[in-house]
Amino acid sequence: MRIAVLGAGVIGVTTAYELMKDGHEVTVIDRLAEAASETSFANAGLFSPGHAYTWASPKAPKILLKSLFQEGQALRFKPSLDPNLWLWSLKFLQNCTAEKTRINTKRKVRLCMYSQEQLHRIAAETGVSFHGVTGGLLYLYRSEASFARGSANTRILSEEGLELRAITPDEAAKIDPALEPVKHKFAGAVYCPSDESGDARVFTRNLAAYCADKGVKFQFNTEIKGFELAGDKVVAVQTATGRIEADAFIFSLGVFGPALSKQLGVRLPIYPIKGYSVTMPIGGRNNPPTVGGVDEDNLVAYARFGDRMRVTATAEFAGFDKSHTPADFTHMLAAIKDIYPDGADYGQPNYWAGLRPMTPEGTPIFGTGRYTNMFFNTGHGHIGWTMAPGSARITADLVAGKPGALDLAGMRLSA
Repeated sequence: MRIAVLGAGVIGVTTAYELMKDGHEVTVIDRLAEAASETSFANAGLFSPGHAYTWASPKAPKILLKSLFQEGQALRFKPSLDPNLWLWSLKFLQNCTAEKTRINTKRKVRLCMYSQEQLHRIAAETGVSFHGVTGGLLYLYRSEASFARGSANTRILSEEGLELRAITPDEAAKIDPALEPVKHKFAGAVYCPSDESGDARVFTRNLAAYCADKGVKFQFNTEIKGFELAGDKVVAVQTATGRIEADAFIFSLGVFGPALSKQLGVRLPIYPIKGYSVTMPIGGRNNPPTVGGVDEDNLVAYARFGDRMRVTATAEFAGFDKSHTPADFTHMLAAIKDIYPDGADYGQPNYWAGLRPMTPEGTPIFGTGRYTNMFFNTGHGHIGWTMAPGSARITADLVAGKPGALDLAGMRLSA
C-alpha cells in the first residue's frame, strides 16, 4: 500500500520505519524542515518504563493549586481564557483517583516495556546510533518520607514484571560513582536496572536517514491544511503545496493534531503541556553522571548524551506558548548543580521549551474513527520517546489487520 505518515517526530518516523519494513510505499509529511524539530527536539532522553507513572494522580490537584501561589512546583497551572484548557483540565482531574491512576499507569508500563523490546530490535536491525546509555536509571529521594512513598509506589510497576529495587545512598553511588561526594544528601533511591537513556532527536534523524536510503520519501516544509474525503475513506491530504494521495494514512501530529482531527469528525483529547530543558557541554575536567535519573523531590530529570548533559523539568499547563527566559530554568539548574556540582559546564546552557501532546489519562491513542484508512498514533505526552518503538509496531500491525502484541483497552480512539 501507499501510506502517508503525517508528522516526522519520533512517533511518525518510527512508524514509517515499521511500515517500510512491512513492504509499504511510505511518504512522511511534516511542516518543518527536519525530522524531530518539535517535541522530540530536546526532550529528557530517558527511556524509562520505570518512570511510567501517570501524571494524573491523587496528589496532582494539590500540586496544581499550590502552583498558583508558589514557585518551583513540578506541575504548573497558568489560567487563561482558553476553553480547551479548562475542558482538558477537568478530564485530567477526573483521572486523579487512585483507581484510575493505577489503571492508567499499568497500561503505560505495559506499553513501555513492549516498546523497549522494539527499540532494541530496531537498533539491531538498522545500526542507528543515538548516544544510548544502558545500565539502568536512578530515581533519587532526598527525604525519608518521599523515599518511603517512592519505594511503595514501585509495586504498581513490579506487578507487571518490571524489576525495581529500593537501594541505599551507598548502593546508588556504586551504580553512579559521580554521586559519591553527595550521597549524604539522599535518603535512598529506586533503581530500575533495565531503564536506559538516549537522544530522541539523534535517534529520529538517524532513523529518518536510514529510511530515506531504503526508499521512504520525506516531504518537509509541507504544511497539512486538510483532507479530501470520500465515503468512509480519506483519499488525500491537502497541503500548502498540493494534494498527496495514499491508500492509508497515519495521524501523528502531536499537539497540532486536534485542530486538524476535527475535519475528520474526531475530537482528540490532547492538550499541549509545556516542558523545559537545558543542554550543556560536559567538558573534560568535570564529574558527570554515568547513568541518567530523576531527582524525585524536585522532579528534575537528567541524562548524559556523549559529551553533553541534558536536564529537564516542569509540566506547565500554558497552551501553545513556547516562550522562555533564563529565570524559568533557575530551579532545575539549582537542583542539578546540587547533585552534580562538577557535572557539566553550567556556564554554557542551551535553553529550550517544547510542548508535550498529553491526554488526560497519560496514555496514547490508537486506531481509526469514521474514516477507516486514517490510523491514529498520537497523544504520547511526556514519555513519547519511551513509547515510540512499541507504538509504531502496534500501528503497523493495525494497518495490516493483525491483532498486535498488546491489549489496547482504554487506548483506542473514541470519536
